[in-house]
Amino acid sequence: MRESLRGGTVTAVGPGAAERAGLRPGDIVTAVDGVPVRDIIDWWWSTDAAAFTVNARRGPAEISFTVERTPGEPLGVTFADRLFDGVRECENACVFCFIAGLPSGMRPALYVRDDDYRLSFLSGNFVTLTNVDSTDIDRIIEQRLSPLHVSVHAVDADVRARLICPAAGDSALEVLDELLGGGIQAHVQIVLVPGINDGSVLDETLSYLYERPGILSVGVVPMGYTAHQSRWMFSYDAGGSAEVLELIDEWQDRARTERGVGWVYAADEFYFLAGKNVPSASAYDDFPQYENGIGMASAFRAEFDPSACGTRGAITLVTGEMFAPFLSRLLADRGCGGVRVLPVRNSVLGGNVSVTGLLAGADIIAAIGNDGGQGTYLVPDVVVNSDGLLLDDVPADRLAELARAEVRIVGSDAGSLADALKPDEGRAL
Repeated sequence: MRESLRGGTVTAVGPGAAERAGLRPGDIVTAVDGVPVRDIIDWWWSTDAAAFTVNARRGPAEISFTVERTPGEPLGVTFADRLFDGVRECENACVFCFIAGLPSGMRPALYVRDDDYRLSFLSGNFVTLTNVDSTDIDRIIEQRLSPLHVSVHAVDADVRARLICPAAGDSALEVLDELLGGGIQAHVQIVLVPGINDGSVLDETLSYLYERPGILSVGVVPMGYTAHQSRWMFSYDAGGSAEVLELIDEWQDRARTERGVGWVYAADEFYFLAGKNVPSASAYDDFPQYENGIGMASAFRAEFDPSACGTRGAITLVTGEMFAPFLSRLLADRGCGGVRVLPVRNSVLGGNVSVTGLLAGADIIAAIGNDGGQGTYLVPDVVVNSDGLLLDDVPADRLAELARAEVRIVGSDAGSLADALKPDEGRAL
């Protein structure tokens, strides 16, 4: 259910037209020129003018003032949240929903199943479009909220019903077509479930998407599941992963011949599971699905500086079980044999969860303790949220204390790791 309009809370006002007009931190902006603003997108859209009137609340008082600015002058306004009227949550009951498999007792924000087209545009979150109505479609097209990031999973109606289990009618594909017809482009995600939407079903889905020029790229990822659910006990193995890669290779060959880009890309995990080398960085074109975990390993390999291997003392790199073998091989190939890799099993979530970004503090602390706690342990910052907390709310700045070892948080990209390994530059980032 959509929440009522609350307005955007101002947290900072820098030098510029808005400050000169009188806007202050703590004000709650509700409208521009009398039109309600629902999010930061409305704010950007409505304030793209030389002069406009801002309506706001300051304490109990309703206030308004006119903002006038010179061409190119910044407004300098920062809001507490990008969405002023709350996050639209998912109304589906997808059989592979990862959030539904989380253990109880974690922070409330982790259980929010967002399905908000605005976050699709702003943050690259993948949405189903099953909760989008005609008013939303008109707005997306008018404000040019493109590209969007859309989860399709399958185009066969029966398979979609089995996978997505929508609370209402499923018109997402029709919505997608209407948006594409209005000039909106999209990056698509397909979450594969063994025996349900792979094989010929995947082939049909890719064919459907390929016929639509507005689909900029497709990312294919395997279903993940935790130990805190009973629906799934397996995902893809080596053989199944190899079959998925074979089909994707065929589509990539066609796309490169006809369009000059790969267009459809497989998650790194499929290559790891199949025991295959990840493709070169050039195979991912401009990495359109990077934030979806696709091409990260290849980019890391291409960016890693072998000169970093002149290390200072005993260094151990903490990572998830999935990435650990790849990282170990890379270090050995680049002459960094003195740097150790510590794979951490995810016992907090369990199941087939093995990515680094979902490691909890308790598992990292236990792994370091079992390892002896000797030397320096470098933990990638991808495990830490903006509040400085790990998945289980362990503060990052207490990891060293709790692990009883020297622990440093470093950037998770190859360049940051290389800097941390260099004798004269190794330091926490």
